[in-house]
Amino acid sequence: MRDLTVRGRCFLAAGAAAVICGIQIGERDFVRIGLLALLVPVLAWLLLRRTERRVWVRRSVSNLQVEAGETAQVEIVVASAGRRTSTLLMEEELPATLGEHQRFVVSPLAPGAETTLRYLVRTQHRGRYPLGPLHVRVADPIGMVDLDQSLPSTASILVTPRTEPLPQIPLTGRWAGAGEHRTRDLLGGGSPDVTTREYRLGDDLRRIHWPTSARTDQLMVRREEQQWQSRCTLLIDNRRSSHCGQGIDSSLETAVRAAASIMRNLVAMDFEVRLVSATGESSSHGWHQGARGATLPEQLERLALLGLTRTERLSTGWVDESHHGGMLLAVLGHLGEADRTFLGGLASAGSSAYAVVLDVATWGSGPGEPPATASLRSRGWKATTLTRDGQLPASWLELAR
Repeated sequence: MRDLTVRGRCFLAAGAAAVICGIQIGERDFVRIGLLALLVPVLAWLLLRRTERRVWVRRSVSNLQVEAGETAQVEIVVASAGRRTSTLLMEEELPATLGEHQRFVVSPLAPGAETTLRYLVRTQHRGRYPLGPLHVRVADPIGMVDLDQSLPSTASILVTPRTEPLPQIPLTGRWAGAGEHRTRDLLGGGSPDVTTREYRLGDDLRRIHWPTSARTDQLMVRREEQQWQSRCTLLIDNRRSSHCGQGIDSSLETAVRAAASIMRNLVAMDFEVRLVSATGESSSHGWHQGARGATLPEQLERLALLGLTRTERLSTGWVDESHHGGMLLAVLGHLGEADRTFLGGLASAGSSAYAVVLDVATWGSGPGEPPATASLRSRGWKATTLTRDGQLPASWLELAR
């Protein structure tokens, strides 16, 4: 009965007092009046409880994935599923990151009628955030009950890291094929079997290579011309021990924004990108077998949800045949000696290696160790330093020197 208003609680108290007094002094009229006073708020509460779900809502978002700093429009359709409603006071529940709760006043709706509510959310910080539920305040005509009804309808919005355009610089990476068009050795002299394979259900019959089919006694089809693509592994160091600061102003957030900007830039340059975290988790399965990487929206979604890990050392599980997998680009925080040795081994394996190293000390309150930029350069990397107040495009240009 916590939904009773002050008036409803007063009626309950007065009714209970009248019943007790009537019993004590033997006045039946007092008891009848007290029972009536008790029944009024109780009946009002029961009536609202029976009719509380006579409206339904449908929620849609203009863009389910937006970049931090952008706005998205949320549209809520409210409709009457029963008899005519009274005036409804509605409140949309939102996380504090997306702003204050949205409040609306909805005029009475006829049976089957609907109305549309709209509001804007401005996104500030990466992550996935819920929208809703929608709370409806329903009151009885005489003000005994004020019921807060939660309608079971929610949605979510994904906020990806803020990115910034980067200047075009020459990047040298290995070229590799994907799927059926993976790199293969072409034999001198030109054997006809080199460019054929067994027929598969669904292959175009015009691609059947009849001379080879006759010789092998099974249908063989010509392979399509190889499609080559430049590939890059993007490593982001998200270890707790490698970063400093809290929340949106931490060095990790700068690293995530840098990785997102670099990834968007690489995709624009027709690179196939694989995202790898400090724990070795990869966004692209079968990368070493020539499988295509995840799409840019999928990669940005992973960056949007990336958090700190307690792993002490950079994982090596993803490195198998990495020197055959194209260019290596890393966004790094504080590095220990073991990390520098490991990364130096990657560069010496023959991969083109580029690194954006955060000067994590600039996010702290006191002097710290200098960034590992010089150490990586001595181990074969092209490396640049990014400070707390630095500009990523300027640091990116340094990699071209």
